[in-house]
Amino acid sequence: MIEQAKRLDSVKEYYFSSKLREVRAMAAAGKDIINLGIGSPDLAPPPQVISALNEALVNTGAHQYQPYKGTADFRNAIAEFYQNHYQVSLDAETEILPLMGSKEGITHVSMAFLNEGDEVLIPNPGYPTYSSVTELVGAKAVYYDLTAEGNWLPNLEELAKKDLSKVKLMWVNYPHMPTGASANESLFEELVTFAKTHNILIVNDNPYSFILNEHPKSILKAEGAKDMVLELNSLSKSFNMAGWRIGMLCGSERNLNTVLKVKTNMDSGMFYPLQAGAAAALRLNEDWFSDLNKIYQSRKEKVLELAEALECEPEKDQTGMFVWAKVPQGTNAEAFVDFLLNKYHIFTAPGFIFGSNGEAYIRFSLCASQENIERAIKRIKQ
Repeated sequence: MIEQAKRLDSVKEYYFSSKLREVRAMAAAGKDIINLGIGSPDLAPPPQVISALNEALVNTGAHQYQPYKGTADFRNAIAEFYQNHYQVSLDAETEILPLMGSKEGITHVSMAFLNEGDEVLIPNPGYPTYSSVTELVGAKAVYYDLTAEGNWLPNLEELAKKDLSKVKLMWVNYPHMPTGASANESLFEELVTFAKTHNILIVNDNPYSFILNEHPKSILKAEGAKDMVLELNSLSKSFNMAGWRIGMLCGSERNLNTVLKVKTNMDSGMFYPLQAGAAAALRLNEDWFSDLNKIYQSRKEKVLELAEALECEPEKDQTGMFVWAKVPQGTNAEAFVDFLLNKYHIFTAPGFIFGSNGEAYIRFSLCASQENIERAIKRIKQ
């Protein structure tokens, strides 16, 4: 029997991968499961995107290998998008690297910059992939606390008191998942100063900035950010294109060229029609986000009603496509999630999967129809 690589010894299967097998088994057994656990948009992409995709399918060369750095038109669309929505100027030739989903970028960045034994600052709570990829490449995860009392923002003064001599990379994620907290521009400026002071590469993972958020921000707007900061972004949430696997990495030419060394050995370019569709999405005006957020706002109001019925306490001023809520005092969040699934056939995400600071919380997704959320409320109230 061939043994698995040692690098997998400390890496667990992604929670949703295993839990959804249980959910699917229940559904196959005839249970009517209402899924409020996964952040996979259930709404359709913009019609203009589908048209652009279809038109590109018959273009000469559409089915050949594409440039590793993406087509010029796609990169130009990304640059236009950053200028129009974030007021950030990017060189489309040197400061933008398209990705097959921003999750790919987490691995590419880690492989490009981390050596075995390097330390990585990871938010607690935070996206579990930051930790698992850190372990896969042989680096060491060092967690920094985010708390409700601190508005789920990093305390950089406290971090600066620690031994950061081995820290090479820091993950930040604003708007934050799972808590929905937003960063202000002063935090981004402080993060850039922190990065320069301690010689740390900061990566902001920014896929949620247009969902129920009136003021989208990019860390790259902070003065002097590009040399010490990379930003991941994605079309998955903002344009309902999760299955397309399209994202981007933005920053200095030097840092992107380092990542490109990894990427060119991992894929052979993105399918041309996908890039054409993505470019069309990025050039839509703000009416798209306004209409999308009306739907999410209606759903959020219903999820808040559901949380109240469950005696959960949602965090205030949340953005993004989730509702982060504290479970009733004295309740174990994992047991609470299992209780909801087994008794009411409602699936939510337990906060512990995002880190120890999430153990008293659950996360509701807004990626379910208002009808299904209302059905969930009805089940609880009955």
